[in-house]
Amino acid sequence: MFAFASCDRSLRKPLTDERLGWALSVCARVMRPLIRLALNMGVKHRDLEELVRDLLLEEARTSWREKGVEPNISQLSITTGLNRKAVTLKVRAPADALPHTDMSAASKTLTAWLELVSTLPDLKTLPVTAAEPLLSFEMLARRSSRGNHHHRAVLDELTRLHMVEEKDGCATLAVAGFVPADDVRSMLAFLGDNARDHLLAGVSNTFGRAPQMLERSVFAGGLTLDDCGAIQQLARLRWDALHHELAGLMTQAVDAAEGQGGARIRVGVYAYHEERAATAAKPAATD
Repeated sequence: MFAFASCDRSLRKPLTDERLGWALSVCARVMRPLIRLALNMGVKHRDLEELVRDLLLEEARTSWREKGVEPNISQLSITTGLNRKAVTLKVRAPADALPHTDMSAASKTLTAWLELVSTLPDLKTLPVTAAEPLLSFEMLARRSSRGNHHHRAVLDELTRLHMVEEKDGCATLAVAGFVPADDVRSMLAFLGDNARDHLLAGVSNTFGRAPQMLERSVFAGGLTLDDCGAIQQLARLRWDALHHELAGLMTQAVDAAEGQGGARIRVGVYAYHEERAATAAKPAATD
């Protein structure tokens, strides 16, 4: 069987036991991969408990402020279910230890370079520096970062990630996309940003907020793993073409606004497959 899915209905109704069950169920589905990630990286219960408390308070404050109210301790306590002492102890948001992928000069430069190569393959290799009007990596990095980052720092980062090779005064593309597979910190940053925005689109649609965000999927059961691999390869090929078109349009829009626009956008596509047995319920282990 197969189906198409989207989520765009408002859930703004009083909380009942039934609706609490729905909410906890969707949280469990969303959080299960994150718990798997946390366990594999050695995160403990106390770390997650502190994180959830912090996020509850931050989101509660945001919710009240969207209504034009600066919440007091009592309001935050009632909204989150945390006691007043826990609310009082939380005075500021924790520092984010991961880079923000939409701010990366390296990703912006590589994306711009890939766009050039898609129409002019000979530009896969560029001189690191050159006198204008000859195109160079220096010029590309300066344009992409709007002069906020030195080209040498950008090139060093891309070289460290094995995305660009430097030799004899030239830089050569070594990848077909910005996927920093050899850098766990960068991979985690992309995981966080991509998954966050995917979920934000679904949550926004669930509560009927306008405009409705693009958030669709197509899925099937009863296939073989070979079938899944072939379908995923088709998605990759179609995404490559769409990626170049979207990146070009985004670049034009950013240039037209001179980088001063107040909005941001992220467009993604994903595919995941596994054997059904991998998710089958198993009895709990006992001592």
